[in-house]
Amino acid sequence: MFRGAYTAIVTPFRDGVIDEEPFRALVRAQVDGGADGIVPCGTTGESATLSHEEHHRVIEIAIQEAAGRVPVIAGTGSNSTSETIELTRHAALAGADAALLITPYYNKPNQEGLYQHFKAVAEAVDLPLIVYNVPGRTAVNMLPETTARLSEIKNIVGIKDATGDLEQVSETIRLCRDDFNLLSGDDACTLPILAVGGHGVISVVSNIVPGDVARMCSSFMEGDIDGARSLHYKLLPLARSMFIDTSPAPVKTALSITTDGQVSSELRAPLTGLSDVNRGRLEAALREYGVI
Repeated sequence: MFRGAYTAIVTPFRDGVIDEEPFRALVRAQVDGGADGIVPCGTTGESATLSHEEHHRVIEIAIQEAAGRVPVIAGTGSNSTSETIELTRHAALAGADAALLITPYYNKPNQEGLYQHFKAVAEAVDLPLIVYNVPGRTAVNMLPETTARLSEIKNIVGIKDATGDLEQVSETIRLCRDDFNLLSGDDACTLPILAVGGHGVISVVSNIVPGDVARMCSSFMEGDIDGARSLHYKLLPLARSMFIDTSPAPVKTALSITTDGQVSSELRAPLTGLSDVNRGRLEAALREYGVI
């Protein structure tokens, strides 16, 4: 159902508020640039520091600007099950094609708690759901056996895996139903994940080069392994530069550079901007890639 390159799009701020016109332009540029879909209000969209009103607005704008040309997978996860249900209900009413649900952070639920959390959302909202496993940010790792249990629920249709563990990815694919989608949550791992049976990526670097990320995925799926591998190695240094500091600081800075300041590099506290050294490293990667 969900295959290819989906952009985990940033949320632009200016003077502390959402900068709507640049955000609209970003969504249009992603669609025109070849992205297979848009993911607003994920980690890259700084969802943790958005108010509910802001969260709703960002999703609504993304849906409006995508205009049905590509799917919109709305980030609606939280460490509160009731809050997750509320955010997901809004996304469904707004017209999102699916929702992305992070494993509850800070609470550190056990595997049964994870299962019951996602099951409750699936029962409350009639929308395709993609669960998101990123232990580096949540302090809990959802095991393949738990994902397999969740895959038996009809409207839980996939997982974004950001574990960086290809053995876990392989075991998840082995245990889950055949039409269950596994998407990479780490740009550097996308091609290896495709090679073991994954279906695409929810990407940070595609904020900068959506066409190349999408072409890497489509080349692999069409059997052009050499072409996909070439794009993987072309993208790798740029993808790494997106994580020289806490994301989304690098990608927002990169967008500020490549849009001549139309997209601000402003972040929500407690995140801060790049040091001069890291900005220099980022600019070098952008220059090497040819986007500046």
